[in-house]
Amino acid sequence: MPAEASPLKLTLQECVKAAMRAKERDRLATLRQITAAIKQVEVDTRTDVDDDGIIAIMTKMCKQRRDSLSQFEAAGRTDLAEIEVAELAIIEEFMPTAMTNDEIAAAIAETIAQVGATGPKEMGKVMNLLRPQMQGRADMGAVSGLVKAALTS
Repeated sequence: MPAEASPLKLTLQECVKAAMRAKERDRLATLRQITAAIKQVEVDTRTDVDDDGIIAIMTKMCKQRRDSLSQFEAAGRTDLAEIEVAELAIIEEFMPTAMTNDEIAAAIAETIAQVGATGPKEMGKVMNLLRPQMQGRADMGAVSGLVKAALTS
């Protein structure tokens, strides 16, 4: 008996159908990129991806779009930058609500206290506990910098 599809995957499939009916070519193309990335991971791992896995995939896609966006803007390619902005907006529709700076700071302080971390050497332990609760809700690169700053002060 096959596993039940994740709610997020079902939502994405319904949005693909809606975009097809509405003839929204750009939205449809981005939604198909998301579903193709999910399918690729499923084929590679031979498992069904759950909501957390889908969020991880989309987090990576968002990071790629932001990197491309900054490069296109630096090169003065506003036409390509606009495409990246549009794709990023569509992908972010399906991401969890972003954490506020206060929520991030509180989670970092709580995790440091929980681990009993006293210096930068324990940064890995702190990040390993933070990653699952913040994945897709915060920029993990920025969080890493905040953790490092908190542990060195």
